[in-house]
Amino acid sequence: MASIEDPFPLPCGVVLPNRLAKAAMTEGLADAWNRPTAAHARLYRRWAEGGCGLLLTGNVQVDRRHLERPGNVVLDGEPDAEARAGFEAWSAAAHAGGARIVMQLSHAGRQTPDSVNARPSAPSAVALGLPTGFGAPRAMTADEIEQVRDGFLRAARIARETGFDGVQVHAAHGYLLSQFLNPRVNQRVDEWGGSLENRARLLLDIVRAIRAEQGDGFALSVKLNSSDFQQGAFSHEDSLTVARWLGEAGIDLLELSGGNYEQPRMMGAEGMEPVFEEAVRESTRRREAYFFAYALDLREVTRVPLMVTGGFRTRAGMDEALAEDACDLIGLGRPLCFAPEAPRQLLEGTRVELPRLEDRLRLGPGPLGPHSRFDVLKAANAWGAQGSFCLQILRMGAGRDPDRHASAWKGLFGYQRTEAEAARRWRAANPEPIDR
Repeated sequence: MASIEDPFPLPCGVVLPNRLAKAAMTEGLADAWNRPTAAHARLYRRWAEGGCGLLLTGNVQVDRRHLERPGNVVLDGEPDAEARAGFEAWSAAAHAGGARIVMQLSHAGRQTPDSVNARPSAPSAVALGLPTGFGAPRAMTADEIEQVRDGFLRAARIARETGFDGVQVHAAHGYLLSQFLNPRVNQRVDEWGGSLENRARLLLDIVRAIRAEQGDGFALSVKLNSSDFQQGAFSHEDSLTVARWLGEAGIDLLELSGGNYEQPRMMGAEGMEPVFEEAVRESTRRREAYFFAYALDLREVTRVPLMVTGGFRTRAGMDEALAEDACDLIGLGRPLCFAPEAPRQLLEGTRVELPRLEDRLRLGPGPLGPHSRFDVLKAANAWGAQGSFCLQILRMGAGRDPDRHASAWKGLFGYQRTEAEAARRWRAANPEPIDR
């Protein structure tokens, strides 16, 4: 019967020292030229000392024209000496605690902020259903789609050269590969659109190419939505089929998540909890993990190693999920922003529960809280909480401890200030607007 302290060997031969994984969280620590900095090494040394057996980086973009935020690291060509040294220091810091580190690779597609790119690339010219912050996308050409595949392949090679133990291909949360999977966004009529097989073609081409080039000894993971939670979008049934194809393509680890910018279920904030589809059993809704029910369904179609992230807070809940064979790895995210030492304490038995900071990161009680009847206040609470977590990452990158007195108000306004400053630095280094 598995428990969190048990090692886990991936099919490629990489062995994880335990079953706890630090999930990918955007860092925002790159310099103005989108290179890794000493802050990445400081942050990941802190998390490595915290005890997780696997550390997944925040999204490293394979195209500098398509960032999730100005502080993203980018790998869209051969890195210069300073960038290569930054990647090597990053991976070495993670290994210092005995963990394995996997670089998450991504392309933001239409979810690129308009401050970065006013005309981002996407499968089709379908704009985000949000009032502001994102430009009108343009449909990619077939040549550009091939270039995306080559970009992921090149980034995986450089990740291995600079000491990373593997890569995770980000095909969730509404970023480019997720957009291709989503028929609401992908309205193409060529080989890249239409049927699920065509919509999954780019993802599968990337996975097969990385697996063929890198072979054994290098972990290949994919992050996939269990559902987009939107009518007519990528469904749970679609996810089960794609997961089976990914297993046949030889991936080592599948991480299950859900949602996108229009339906941010991955945030798990109060008032924005996951929407369970009708087929999900009532008994599974009480589990800690947001996507536990979908993991059980996935186990019925593929035996690819499975990581479930979102909602786990107790040692008992984690061990129960492993004992019931619902997953192989437990993904931890937001608690590690405030308690980076918590995984080791769980493993040692000196802690039985992770901090539930989300319970107090709210603008106020009653009508001011996340269950307000006003959508604007629900959103403000969610983004205030999210901003608080992001600020702690910046603090640890600077060598400081997390702010134990953080609040949703600090998160809402402090995070906006730091992002505005990062955007100013980025624009100063990239004065020519991207509009293509």
